[in-house]
Amino acid sequence: MTEEQEIKSTLEDYAKAYCAKDIDSLMEVFDDSNNISVIGTGADELCTGRDSVRELFIRNFAEATANEFEWLWSNIIISNNYAVVAIALVIHLEYQGNNLEIPIRWSVALRKTERWVWLHRHASSPASNQDEGQAYPQEK
Repeated sequence: MTEEQEIKSTLEDYAKAYCAKDIDSLMEVFDDSNNISVIGTGADELCTGRDSVRELFIRNFAEATANEFEWLWSNIIISNNYAVVAIALVIHLEYQGNNLEIPIRWSVALRKTERWVWLHRHASSPASNQDEGQAYPQEK
């Protein structure tokens, strides 16, 4: 398996654990040190350290059930024992009885140990008030 395939495998591991609401398996994709961070799409989703990251995912699991991660565009840059993944995806989930498709953009920073582990994950949503081909939102 190439390094790129190994890194893509960690994305699949994350998605499977997230959809299964398996917090232990989800946390296994991250570095086992306390030097990890996650930025989510919510205003208060700024997490540093394993406990904070774990609590964020448990809260997410309580609010909705993800069924599928649909991978779209991606770019993987590998340099020595570090990698950065830029990826666009759609998360298919059930929230308050409704089936939703949430477009997400991720940046994931990884480090190679005996395997590739996540150091940081940043999520954002495309601006809904910004037209394609425009650099800035059209409304306040």
